[in-house]
Formats: sequence, structure tokens, C-alpha cells
Amino acid sequence: MATDQHERIANLTFAAIYPHYVTKVVKKGRTEAELREVLRWLTGFTEKQLDKQIAKESTIAAFFDAAKLHPNASQIKGVICGYRVEEIENPLTQKARYMDKLVDELAKGKAMAKILRS
Repeated sequence: MATDQHERIANLTFAAIYPHYVTKVVKKGRTEAELREVLRWLTGFTEKQLDKQIAKESTIAAFFDAAKLHPNASQIKGVICGYRVEEIENPLTQKARYMDKLVDELAKGKAMAKILRS
């Protein structure tokens, strides 16, 4: 993955991505509440903290700097955007792709217990 791609991901704002996540999961019959549960699981954010990240338009870099990644996040495996998430070397890009992968699993109808690696 090219360095400019890592920078582009780091500089995206969570507020810009979030509505796309909502649209994706709702279109597939899941709820925004389920999406938020998945995001809270991954990041350790509370509902309020998640809203604050959206409101202050945090970049993905700032978003994950403030997050406490779930200890089981390394169990997230598979392909997203043509890359195996477990093989992505840039830590920030890997975290962003973990998030993409979880949203993808939710949209595909995977059971919540499996998504949350419990």
C-alpha cells in the first residue's frame, strides 16, 4: 500500500465516513444502533465519546489516537478493499480497515456475537 494512501486514510474525517457506514448497514437491514455497538466495541468509546468524535470532525488519525482498541481486534481477519487486514503493516491503516471490515460483516448479516469476536 502506498504511503500517500496511508496519509489519505489518516486525514479522512470520521464524520465524513460515518454516514456512509449508516447507509450501508441500514440498506442491508441492520440498524444504526447495531453499527454504533460495533464501533464502540472496536474503539472502546461510549455513545457520548462517539458523538463527540463526529461533532469535532476528528481525522481517522485523531479518532484512533483517542480510541482504546479492543484486545480481540487482532482476531479481525479477511479481505477489505483488496487487502488482507491482518497483513496491513501501517498500524493506523490497519485499524481503519478493521473498522471497515466490521461494518462489512454487519452489512452482510453476520451474527453480532461473531462480529464482536465473543
